Amino acid sequence: MKQIPNLFTLLNLVFGCIAIIFILQTGESIVSVNDNLVYQQLPEKITWGCICIGIAAVIDFLDGFVARLFNATSEMGKQLDSLADVVSFGVAPGMILFQLLRISFAGQDNGLDVSIAWLLPAFIFPAAGAYRLARFNIDASQQYGFKGVPIPAAGLMVASLPFIAFYNSFDLINVIFNKWFLYAVILLMSWLMVSTLPLMALKFKDFSIKNNLPKFILLGIAVVAAIIFKWAAFPVVFIAYVVLSLAFKNQKA
Repeated sequence: MKQIPNLFTLLNLVFGCIAIIFILQTGESIVSVNDNLVYQQLPEKITWGCICIGIAAVIDFLDGFVARLFNATSEMGKQLDSLADVVSFGVAPGMILFQLLRISFAGQDNGLDVSIAWLLPAFIFPAAGAYRLARFNIDASQQYGFKGVPIPAAGLMVASLPFIAFYNSFDLINVIFNKWFLYAVILLMSWLMVSTLPLMALKFKDFSIKNNLPKFILLGIAVVAAIIFKWAAFPVVFIAYVVLSLAFKNQKA
């Protein structure tokens, strides 16, 4: 029974690996029409990789629940969880950023010959995620609150970008395929992970409104954003999470 939570953690890792396979097999195409106007087409495979990251996030949540259910928490499980997370929410999203950068450059003149040096900043993201996890593992004070954005939240934020582009939510496809926007995302998300900003953990010690007001507000924003913004809802919820955490930083979780 004590190994069941570890099996969940390893399943998280497996879906992270599957996500990487999908992300790296994009087969994107560049279509030129009407006076050399170029449209980038985001293939379906990369979105399947994003779905696998989402599944890994669900499993990541469940392994902690299962560990508490079977009273099987352990130091090994803690380390294994971080190793799985760095793959599913660090390396896999890093590959997404790499591919989005590659597609953004491919739409430019001679973009297919771009130096890999322009794409390497994508790997700042998994490096920052690994640093974030290592710091978390040696800091016992982050049980009900975080210092810096948790890597699953950052990974899911990046994984939402291909969906926004694929379904062209609010005509944002040109923004997603803008290299300067992608560089800004890489730097901002990496900084948020390695920062020491006080951010709330989404765990409930009880369900009273007084003790969980920011979490209930966040839940309400998530529901409304999903209805209004559809695939673009995740960045809205992510921003709300950071803002609410800072606004209620003095409230105990």
